[in-house]
Amino acid sequence: MPRTPIWKSIAAELEGEIARHLYRAGDKLPTEAELSARFGVNRHTARRALADLAERGLVHSRRGAGVFVTATPLDYAIGARVRFHRNIRATGRLPEKRVLRVETRPADTAEAEALALPAGAPVIVYEGLSLAEGAPIAHFFSCFPAERLPGLADTLRETSSVTEALRRNGVTDYTRARTRLTAEAASPTQALHLATREGAPLLRSESVNIDPEGQPVEYGLTWFAGDRVALTVAPEDAS
Repeated sequence: MPRTPIWKSIAAELEGEIARHLYRAGDKLPTEAELSARFGVNRHTARRALADLAERGLVHSRRGAGVFVTATPLDYAIGARVRFHRNIRATGRLPEKRVLRVETRPADTAEAEALALPAGAPVIVYEGLSLAEGAPIAHFFSCFPAERLPGLADTLRETSSVTEALRRNGVTDYTRARTRLTAEAASPTQALHLATREGAPLLRSESVNIDPEGQPVEYGLTWFAGDRVALTVAPEDAS
């Protein structure tokens, strides 16, 4: 009986560990040197095993960063009532938000126009990361009218949920008035936030949310990792 090539055995072992979630989507695999030491083989053999996994789409390499488990893109609905936690839970994954900053400053031209504010009016800026099962899937940036929602900054520091923060400040419901989707390449900072490579494809969403009276309450920009998220349009918004 012909012997199974060693690289195939190593690839099968790593594939089994991925299947058992010892390495999850987005996790970095051991380096060639570490695999060589673990299995007692040369680096060429370890490299061949990783190449086999990559050929089958189980992993992908990032130049200068290593080899990572490929994530199955999750469907993220863009609809009139987009709610991050609800969207992620619908995929069976655990949602999480990580706050990068909350501050109050004068609005720039685009922010003032989107929120129907005078030029230079104060806005509350909320920047952070959206994660699913601990893996970053989006970098977001939201602006809110500070004079209308004076307590929102403190609330956002207490709860990462925009929906809950708005509710605590008197906005019990809101809907998406408009959305604009474009494609961009990841900047060095975005690549760092999203654990991807500089220049990787991102899906950029620009949106305005309004309250039941039609007043803008949030202007948002979100950059989704293109290899981890598939944006879908909810039936109510399809044309």
